[in-house]
Amino acid sequence: MKQLNQSYIGRFAPSPTGPLHAGSLVAALASYLDARAHHGTWLVRIEDIDEGRSVPGAAEGILALLDALGMHADGEVVWQSSRKHLYQAAADRIAAHTYPCGCNRREIADSRLGVAPDGAAIYPGTCRHGLREGRSMRSLRLRVPEPGYDVIGFHDRFAGEVTQRLNGESGDFVLKRADGFWAYQLAVVVDDAEQGVTDVVRGADLLDSTPRQIFLQRVLGVPTPRYLHVPVVRNENGEKLSKQTGALAVAPGDVQSDDTAAVAALLQAARFLGLPLEQAASLDAFWRAAIPAWSRLLAAREGAGRG
Repeated sequence: MKQLNQSYIGRFAPSPTGPLHAGSLVAALASYLDARAHHGTWLVRIEDIDEGRSVPGAAEGILALLDALGMHADGEVVWQSSRKHLYQAAADRIAAHTYPCGCNRREIADSRLGVAPDGAAIYPGTCRHGLREGRSMRSLRLRVPEPGYDVIGFHDRFAGEVTQRLNGESGDFVLKRADGFWAYQLAVVVDDAEQGVTDVVRGADLLDSTPRQIFLQRVLGVPTPRYLHVPVVRNENGEKLSKQTGALAVAPGDVQSDDTAAVAALLQAARFLGLPLEQAASLDAFWRAAIPAWSRLLAAREGAGRG
């Protein structure tokens, strides 16, 4: 049995809203390579907390594809839908920092405060001091610091220094949604802390969510992981690849039946990440070349940053 470096625990956490596509494969590959380059632990977590968007069989297809590509998790796969008690316990712990909100999406959008960096409407704080008469709770929000005390900064291992003013750029954010589901921000923070995750490697589309997650980590009193956000794959219109933008799935059947197809899919993802890899004769050959290539790529980026 291989000895794993327990000072590094990474994870890949796909949402089963459809099959894995080329953009998701890039994120999976980056997280796996980083864990293996550090001789660390690599976990897989299925983020199916939004059960209304989960597609039956999608999670199983994702897991089968990862296995066929040689990306094997170190331990049992975790499913968010079975961890709701952990999210409730976390919300209970920080109840003094939260409040019920009765606003709907139209009301928030009509406040004209603009949109957050991730495209969500900035919350104007309407319910901060209590629900208006005749209103009932629709969502649960976390109160962010007042202006001047709301700047969250962190070093991203790929993007460099990142800062965000929570009050002005997101406002008090949702921990539990109007449809009753726990929000992504809470679930991911609780899960990363409970699983001991030290390093989060994911797509840059989530870079703007990170300051909120760091603030929530501080409120909960849990450690903040190191972060690395890789560029996202986009289509010819400049849109992030997704099911909504017509991204083609990486078919598990193709890579399971044909080693060549598996290597081709991995090489495409690796080259997008900037790894100068040639054709590999097998999956084993690909991994033998890709892991040290990833280490060299990051070392070069860190050296350039210091220069």
